[in-house]
Amino acid sequence: MESLRSDMYVTPGERVGEADKFEAGYGVCQINNILVATLVGTLVQEKSKGFGTKPTLKIKSAKYSEGHPLLPDIGSKVTAKVIRVTPRAASVEILVIDGKPVREVFKGTINQQDVRQTEVDKVEIYKCFALGDIVLAEVISLGDRHSYFLSTAKNELGVIHAKSKAGVVMMPVNWQEMLCPATNSKEFRKVAKES
Repeated sequence: MESLRSDMYVTPGERVGEADKFEAGYGVCQINNILVATLVGTLVQEKSKGFGTKPTLKIKSAKYSEGHPLLPDIGSKVTAKVIRVTPRAASVEILVIDGKPVREVFKGTINQQDVRQTEVDKVEIYKCFALGDIVLAEVISLGDRHSYFLSTAKNELGVIHAKSKAGVVMMPVNWQEMLCPATNSKEFRKVAKES
């Protein structure tokens, strides 16, 4: 795997390079041999600091996007952080819209019927999302004045970054489970299919 292009926007959980080619800098962590973004922002590659050292990948945090404020629209792909889980829905804060960081955080809701395409009546929200998860979703409705309605009912949508109960970044196992590399325990999630 080659690293992503320097100057590219990245989101938490996104693979940015390989540890045998780059050092992990600010906003980047290493999971096995893979370097993963832990912040929303621009990927920056710093030159190596001398003979025998590798270039460093870091994230330049982007709290604001240039120009006009971004607003979610129907069909927009958003990256969001789960802030609340109830039996019927997960509440999120939208951090990125169509690959661009937002100036202000928007609220979103993923309702039980919008988590997946099949067996909608069997969805248990607490087995799909947990507090702090980073989710890739699609805006399906502008909702009410408090919250946009989001969906993860496509294979490529769902959790892209999650920490285990032990606080370790997990790896996807299949579409409904992630593995904690520290404890070897599995946890349920609605996992986004890697592209």
